[in-house]
Amino acid sequence: MIDKTNAKRDYFLKIFAQAEKHYGSSTKRLAGDDWKFDWQTLIATILSAQTRDETTIPVAENLFKKYPTLESLSKARYDDVLKIISRVNFKNNKAKNVIGAARYLVEHYDSTVPNDIDKLIEIPGVGRKTANLVLNEVHSMDGICVDTHVHRISNVFGFVKTKTPTQTEQELMKLAPKRYWSKINRVFVLWGKEVRGRDKEKFLEKLEKN
Repeated sequence: MIDKTNAKRDYFLKIFAQAEKHYGSSTKRLAGDDWKFDWQTLIATILSAQTRDETTIPVAENLFKKYPTLESLSKARYDDVLKIISRVNFKNNKAKNVIGAARYLVEHYDSTVPNDIDKLIEIPGVGRKTANLVLNEVHSMDGICVDTHVHRISNVFGFVKTKTPTQTEQELMKLAPKRYWSKINRVFVLWGKEVRGRDKEKFLEKLEKN
């Protein structure tokens, strides 16, 4: 069992090294990147679920232009937020959650973003994916943010054999050394955006180009 686990870890490290070499220097902005305030990172990540980063980023920018502080967003009217974020998927729930998350942070954490995953997932609209991304981006803490790309790639290459992102997160935590945890999402997201489907050869072909 130990040898099998070590072999799988070595395989993961080999593939990840190739992917990081290809995508690690990319300056492409993802939805959770480069926000001025911690709360903006959290809100933008809530908005990004099942929505392209290219759509989410300008929507979030417009939202933060209208509501430049967490307090102002916490007092926003649902219809006003819904109008601003109308281009994202699941806009109705997200409008409710964005306001709810802002209000929750104001009321429970004095407008700061907690650095504990159990506390983060109590915030409206925040699941483990968003919580882990916040730990990575806001608090520089270890955590594996598993979105659809990470889940798909991890199963395609056999790093895991799972049905849900939460299961994937748990298995990757056992497999990947902790120093890699915060890197996995960005590298796999950039890779997954360029390769559709579940054909391993197509993923490898992408790494061999350039």
